[in-house]
This record gives sequence, structure tokens and C-alpha cells, in this order.
Amino acid sequence: MSDAASSVPADHEPLRRFWRGARGFWRSRDIAVAWGLIGLLVICVMLQVFVQYRLNLWNRDFFNALEFRDGREIWRQTYLLMALAVPSIGLAVFAVWCRMTFQRRWRAWLTATLIDAWLGDERYRRLDLWNGEHQNAEYRIAEDARLATDAPIDLVAGLLGSLLSATTFVVVLWHVGGALSVELSGLTFSIPGYLVVAAVLYAALTTGTMMLVGRHMVDVIECKNQAESELKYAFARLRGGAAAQMNSSDIEATTATVGIALKDVIRQWRRLCGQHMRTTIVSHGNTLLAPLVGLILCVPHYVQGTMLLGEVTQAAAAFVAVQGAFNWLVDNYPRLAEWLSSANRVGTLLDAFDRLEAAEGPG
Repeated sequence: MSDAASSVPADHEPLRRFWRGARGFWRSRDIAVAWGLIGLLVICVMLQVFVQYRLNLWNRDFFNALEFRDGREIWRQTYLLMALAVPSIGLAVFAVWCRMTFQRRWRAWLTATLIDAWLGDERYRRLDLWNGEHQNAEYRIAEDARLATDAPIDLVAGLLGSLLSATTFVVVLWHVGGALSVELSGLTFSIPGYLVVAAVLYAALTTGTMMLVGRHMVDVIECKNQAESELKYAFARLRGGAAAQMNSSDIEATTATVGIALKDVIRQWRRLCGQHMRTTIVSHGNTLLAPLVGLILCVPHYVQGTMLLGEVTQAAAAFVAVQGAFNWLVDNYPRLAEWLSSANRVGTLLDAFDRLEAAEGPG
């Protein structure tokens, strides 16, 4: 908060304000541990992609052995699968430890910073309404700060894994799929790397559809979070009034406020349910169709005898990996929307602290 008084943002930019406040963690005494955890997590992601690539080759060799009824090779590939599964599980577990340890430390630092700003100069006494809504600082510090620090590391690690997977398996698709010859009006066209082209077009379709159907999700989640905090605020007032032994008419008025807040919470949850239903149509449909689309696209080469069964399964698995990497936004859109909502709410709270500090002046 040291530079807030001299530079109060002219525009309401809560997300930018959140990052200005949260990035202080990287200048804290935990900087060495933070970078160490990030480095270990990056290494884990890279090794996981390598194991995924090796499993893709295993798919080819195992199904080729099935096609040729080679019993000895089938057993050898079975043992190899177990040898690949052990490091894959170990890397996944270690990545969870790195990720959650980083999240825990970042949340502890941000929460302590918010508490200091909230309690400093007794701002909690003056922070009631801001931009027409209750700040409910307790809820934002306890809940929104958690969500705002949980999601970024998950999203960044997932995005890194998607980029590495896309780079790796595009090469596999290009090499295994080769070109596809198509006859149209007596003319023959050759589509080089047709599986790569199909994966990109398929991912663009699903991602565009997800962005269209979920375009209001951030606003809906933010309204839901605000309604939840208003309900907690109403309950706190009711409890405080009971403790202070308010008269019956005041108690009834406060109880009515709780009822109104609860109705708003239910209404916002109904809106959120509709958003999740629409996005689930896209995400679940993609999960079901992507493996089948990859197999169907390999049928022409398999029928012509230019692709073995193992290569078909290898290409189909690589297709799923590529479109999954390209569809990172489809898989993470609800989580991204939840994070944007929580980060905006924390940023709004920090902005309110800034303006209070500026209003207080040097004294």
C-alpha cells in the first residue's frame, strides 16, 4: 500500500489492481522458494509430456503386435506399459505437491497483505459501500483471495503443458497421417498433413463455440459471488442485532433483508446453472467426439492399406492430444471465468483501500 496514496488509479481497473497487489509476493522473502517451486513444476510438466509421447509410441507398437498376433511382443509391451505408468503417476503426484505448496504460500502472503490493509488506520470502520455495493471485505479476503491465488498457477501450468503437447503431437500427426488425396470433379487434390489441418479446424470450432455460449459467464459468476457475500453480510447484521438485543421491529426488518438476500442468491445460482449447462454441452460433446473423429479420419489410409492398426491408434491418440491442447480454453473456461470474477473482486477491494488511503492524506 505504500505507493497507493501517490498513485490512485483514475479508472476502475480491478484486474490490473489485483495484479499490482498480488505480484508483491515475488518480491517477498519467499521469492527463492516461489521460483524453485515454479521451476520444479515446469520440469514436471515437460517430463509428463515426454511420458505422454512415449505412451503414444506404445499405442502404435502394442496394436501393431495385436494385428500381427505377436504374443511375445504383446507381453513385452504390457511390461513396458507398467514401466511407463509408474513415473507418470509419480510425476503427477509431485506436480500436485509443487502446485499446491506454491498456492498455499501465495494465498498466505496475499491474505496477510489484505488483512493489514483492512485493519490499518481502522479502515474496516469506514469501508461499507463502494461503487454502490457492499465490500464485505471478510468474504473477499477469505474466499476471493483463495480463488484468485489458486487458479493462476493451475491455468499457467495447464497452458504450458498444452503448448508442449501441441508442438510434440503436431509433429506426430504430420508424420503418421501424411497427405490425403481427394478427388473432386475429376480432379485430384492432395492435402498435406491433413490430420493436423483437421485438428486445428476442429479445435477452432469447439473453442469458438465455447466462447460464444459462455460469453456471459464471468459476469454471472461475479454477480453470484456478490450475492453470496450480501447474504453473509445480512446474516452478520442479524446476529449482531440479536446480540445487541434490538427491538422486535428491527429484528423483523433485518430478517426480511436476509430473505431478500437469499432469494437473490438462489436467482444467481439459477443463472449460473444455465451457464454451466450450456458450456457442458460443448465440453462433454468434445470429450465424446474427439477420439472418434481422430479414428474416422484415419479410415481412408487404413482401408487403402497404407496405415497399420497401430498407426491408426497412434494417430487417433495424437489427434486427441493436439485438439485437447488447442482446446485449452474449452476445458478451462469455467475455471478462468471463476478466477476473473474473484480477481476483480479482490482488485476492487484493493482499489477501495487505495482511495481511502488517498483520502486520509499524509496525516
